Amino acid sequence: MNQINLFIFLLLITTGIHAKGIYQTNDAFVAEAFDHPPPSPQFVWFTGELKTEVARILEHRPTTLRTRYWQQAARTVWILEEIGKEKPITVGIIVNKQQIEQVKVLAFRESRGWEVRREDFTKQFIDTQLNDNKQLTKPIDGISGATLSVSALTRLARLALYLDSQVNNVNDSQ
Repeated sequence: MNQINLFIFLLLITTGIHAKGIYQTNDAFVAEAFDHPPPSPQFVWFTGELKTEVARILEHRPTTLRTRYWQQAARTVWILEEIGKEKPITVGIIVNKQQIEQVKVLAFRESRGWEVRREDFTKQFIDTQLNDNKQLTKPIDGISGATLSVSALTRLARLALYLDSQVNNVNDSQ
């Protein structure tokens, strides 16, 4: 019986160790999203009403004054970070014509919840839009044991869609 417990223990530790890490660099994600060379980065500053709405979506004040994005026509790419339980999760999100085209976990630093990086989870976000209440138009199924990571990715998806709508409104009026 002790050998079985030891095997299970080692298996769980090994799974946790392999779950953490950088899966793709930010630059590689941006390059993959666009024809080469990718467009130059632009910035959205979190000030005034935008800062208030970002805080509402994230359920806390933003930790940075601005965020970078890349845009080509109606397609924007966002590299965003949010805390899962204790450590940041870095996520790349592609928005095209006001709907999500791709969500990809680029770096995961938590000891639990790594399942959010799996494609069968992230593909739920594809074709999702933001409704008038700034909620996603499709439900996102949770993962047992990864509730905080699921919540973090959902908030980031909402944020990317909201920021996309803001930069495209600005770009449309110019």
